[in-house]
Amino acid sequence: MTALARPTNGRMIGGVCAALARRFGTSATTMRVIFVVSCLLPGPQFLLYIALWILFPPEDKASRTAW
Repeated sequence: MTALARPTNGRMIGGVCAALARRFGTSATTMRVIFVVSCLLPGPQFLLYIALWILFPPEDKASRTAW
């Protein structure tokens, strides 16, 4: 498993789905479809996406951090 960092290439909006796809070894398209389908269910999916966008560092900064 790789570190959770938003990639600079291959991202659509914030790179959260691409980062999660890289972390769990699946394609970014699959992760995006899962996110869109989950938005049909009640819950705070958009707030979670925004929180992860803020918490996941960009890929260039992640290589400089210790975690």
